Amino acid sequence: MKIVAIIGSAFGSKSRVAVNYTINKIKEVREDAEVDVIDFSEIQFPFADGREYLQHEGEVGVALKKIMEADGLIIGTPIFQASMPGTLKNLFDMLPVNAFRNKMAGMIVTAGSEKHFLIPEQQIRPVLSYMKANLVPNYVFITDQDIIRQEIKNPDIEFRLDRFVDDFFLLLDTYQTMLQQKEAEYDF
Repeated sequence: MKIVAIIGSAFGSKSRVAVNYTINKIKEVREDAEVDVIDFSEIQFPFADGREYLQHEGEVGVALKKIMEADGLIIGTPIFQASMPGTLKNLFDMLPVNAFRNKMAGMIVTAGSEKHFLIPEQQIRPVLSYMKANLVPNYVFITDQDIIRQEIKNPDIEFRLDRFVDDFFLLLDTYQTMLQQKEAEYDF
């Protein structure tokens, strides 16, 4: 099972801390999960220019192919200026419209205050839905007070991230089973 965790900004550390916690939890509970991380602080994506994703080379081409081959996506992102970072939107623009078909996707979102709680619901979820993702209904929303000095300080956040991993795999396993049953109906 291939999972890609996307850290949707080159700046800041809170999303990275939350995603890394989640990856460690996945490794703890799912030995069959192969997790790749796409971290915008490590890969410089060019501006989307209309090329098909297969035309990109190097580490960008590898990252885009990993996303396309994944069974599930975990998108960790901060909220900047009441919106998703441009780097994350740019990544979405580099992929085909049906890039997330048959993939489970979940969100882990960090923000400076609770005022941004609905941004994932109003801005990120519609893009993921448009790209045909099957979405984990609940996302994990984390504020600045919850992560201090690269550590999660709020035990409720750890609980919600643990629950997120459980829900993510429950839904992913169920969806994959349903797909296999549907495919088995075809006798060719």
